[in-house]
Amino acid sequence: MRITGDWLAQPGTQTLCGALEAAGYRALFVGGCVRNALLGVSVADVDIATDARPETVTRLAEAAGLRVVPTGIEHGTVTVIAGGVPHEVTTFRRDVETDGRRAVVAFADDVTEDAARRDFTMNALYADARGNVIDPLGGLPDLVARRLRFVGDAHQRIREDYLRILRFFRFHAHYGDPGQGMDAEALAASAELAEGVDGLSRERIGSEIRKLLAAPDPAPAVAAMAQAGVLARVLPGSDPRALAPLVHLEGDLPPRWQRRLAALGGQEVEERLRLSRADAAVLAALRDAVGRGWSPAALGWKLGAEGGRDAVLLRAALLESPLPTDWQTDVARGAASVVPVTAIDLMPDLQGAALGARLKEIEARWLASDLRLTRSDFLD
Repeated sequence: MRITGDWLAQPGTQTLCGALEAAGYRALFVGGCVRNALLGVSVADVDIATDARPETVTRLAEAAGLRVVPTGIEHGTVTVIAGGVPHEVTTFRRDVETDGRRAVVAFADDVTEDAARRDFTMNALYADARGNVIDPLGGLPDLVARRLRFVGDAHQRIREDYLRILRFFRFHAHYGDPGQGMDAEALAASAELAEGVDGLSRERIGSEIRKLLAAPDPAPAVAAMAQAGVLARVLPGSDPRALAPLVHLEGDLPPRWQRRLAALGGQEVEERLRLSRADAAVLAALRDAVGRGWSPAALGWKLGAEGGRDAVLLRAALLESPLPTDWQTDVARGAASVVPVTAIDLMPDLQGAALGARLKEIEARWLASDLRLTRSDFLD
């Protein structure tokens, strides 16, 4: 089997692979770029595995006119900029010691050793510079069947890095077949070892949850997380029941993880997931808006077109109610609207606190009218 893609044929990519191969080393694409190419999904990152040591990769790449950045050289990784595209080139490795968060590794010469330390069989696929697929562990049938399985023993893989529990649910949401369910061994191991996620950094947890919720339909994976006792550890107090209705109501709208996170709820979400100030503000605004009786147009005015859509969808999912008629048109109308009366219209008759109170009254009446009252309605 072979992979194809514009990224594979890039001159810079081929120059890098050619420089390694000409010196007698292997240059194998690995992981996400191979998996996605086989699935017909766009490739974002290009990772290369090789039996050349980092200093050799650096020397050969620079001799070929490519720029090298020692991004993770202590772990055997250098980033080679080829054709303007960063390529992470990592020497074959094997685990020497793990503590559930990070691993001590040693260089290896065999691709099978390198494959054995990876998380899932569908991520342990390689391809050479001509696109020929190399499958050291028999993961190709799993990928074709969209079956997510750990490499080797699931318990052992998880104990090496407890983040793999969250990655299991995230990868299943993106690449698994929901019709055949989750791998029983992997799910059982995740449930039994769920306590291990308590030791992970909140930044790593937050990154995984955001990626999970950005999947086309994360609801089955999140429901399984809840049943396995994992969701309660990363988001105490959360409830996944509104997520599936929300995804259904979204229809063809692009997935937005903030909207879906608001549907889950939970305690201290911003801190537990280390959200940015901007994302925390979006979450707070959605929570506040859902609890109010504002119309879709009013929500559009308050939150903008995107936030207004999120609030209408979220409220319908949480209340288990249908979407209002023409709600998207109304949200857009609200986002383009402005309050018809300004402070200048009321001055100099009103000043100070009296002016502020009158403006608030006008805004409240305008919102209650579904943004239909006009300037003359207030000033006449």
